[in-house]
Amino acid sequence: MDVPATKAEDAAGHRARLRDRLFAAGGEALPDYELLEYLLALAIPRRDTKPLAKALLREFGGLSGVMTANAEELARVKGMGTTSVAAIKAAHGVALRLLKVESSVGPVLANWQALLDYLRADMAHSPVERVRVLHLDSRNRLIRDEVTGEGTIDEAPVYAREVIRRAIQLGSAAVILVHNHPSGDASPSRADIEVTRTIANGLKPLNIALHDHIIIARGGHTSLRAQGLI
Repeated sequence: MDVPATKAEDAAGHRARLRDRLFAAGGEALPDYELLEYLLALAIPRRDTKPLAKALLREFGGLSGVMTANAEELARVKGMGTTSVAAIKAAHGVALRLLKVESSVGPVLANWQALLDYLRADMAHSPVERVRVLHLDSRNRLIRDEVTGEGTIDEAPVYAREVIRRAIQLGSAAVILVHNHPSGDASPSRADIEVTRTIANGLKPLNIALHDHIIIARGGHTSLRAQGLI
């Protein structure tokens, strides 16, 4: 007579099937909730993590939102403990590291899409505005990637003198400004345009180029250079 499988055995079999599909065809073989489910199962091996994975995706609007949420936000979701929060933040950190390496190999302008992928992964879902400056050498290779300011949901300080001073200090041949709009709308504000032009005008006599100012948002990105605003 067949003996019914226990819940633990069912869960183990399900995870084994997920693992087999992951090995056979890579992450593309699994939908977002299953990828997240399997990641959480590594941190919480004795629980059915599918409901938690789906709850996280609902709460944060998708996988990108889950991975970029901060630890405090993740911990507020019922069922999330320290180990599971750490697992998600570690996975996000690895992904960012890989994207950053890819975007910084060779001239930045020749790896523009890789740079945008890295910036979106790091900044698009941030709940507050952050400003960063990418400093480049004469061959457009990355010297330094610095977050220079963090503000509120709709404002972050950008100090033109500080950007210029730092470019001189690092011997930058060019810079790229980047900031995010937590609202989800990547359209530049009047203040964005004005500070961009102030920095460009301050760098020009020093023979330092302002290649672009990129605004990152959940809904996409805007290049002020492409918009003819620099």
